[in-house]
Amino acid sequence: MQNSTMVTIVRWLVTLAMPIFLGFTTIVLIIRPAYPRYEYGKANFPPDPYGFTPEQRLSLALVAVDYLRRPEPAEEVIFMLEDQRLPGTDQPLYNEREIKHMIDVKHLTDAIRRIDWVAAILVVGGLAFLFWRPETRVAGYRAMLQGGILTTAILLGIALFILVGWNLFFVQFHELLFPPGTWTFAYSDSLIRLFPEKFWFDLGVILSVGTLLEGVITAVLGYVLWKRVM
Repeated sequence: MQNSTMVTIVRWLVTLAMPIFLGFTTIVLIIRPAYPRYEYGKANFPPDPYGFTPEQRLSLALVAVDYLRRPEPAEEVIFMLEDQRLPGTDQPLYNEREIKHMIDVKHLTDAIRRIDWVAAILVVGGLAFLFWRPETRVAGYRAMLQGGILTTAILLGIALFILVGWNLFFVQFHELLFPPGTWTFAYSDSLIRLFPEKFWFDLGVILSVGTLLEGVITAVLGYVLWKRVM
């Protein structure tokens, strides 16, 4: 009885942690230099109306990506952004509000990495526990199926929200994660010049569709394995 209860608990932990694991892992993987290179290289990506060349834009953006990927706390590496200057001038690239926001952003991305590690331990460790013995493998397959279905359902909702109500999604997302009034900037501010709305819309589509596909693949794999032993 105790063993059956433990198997059920582990199965549900895997199921509930699966959307977090798949979604947050996708976020962590996309915070890399490859994404701005890909996005800036698109023919329909809007040019900077205030004069950054494509080469300057990419060079400046890659520093921001490197800053977010550093393992140190935000306060210890924010100098990477504070030391940047507008090309050809001695003026800081970012104003004080932009710097404060980027500290908040790194706090968020660091938290996502920590939560992703916890979710990974639950999913990978839980599945290893269930797959270890032949008599509990069916529970592991069911956890994959249920976790994949849950991920797919959540991401379908998010993807639909992004596609039909992007502006509302963008505002609500920022209001939920950042203090009010700290994440809005002038079009002439460097953060908007480097990362315009299209940058974030395309990122949202990639993250939601990518995680959705991961959920579908996990569910299908779990279903196929489950049916083989039924």
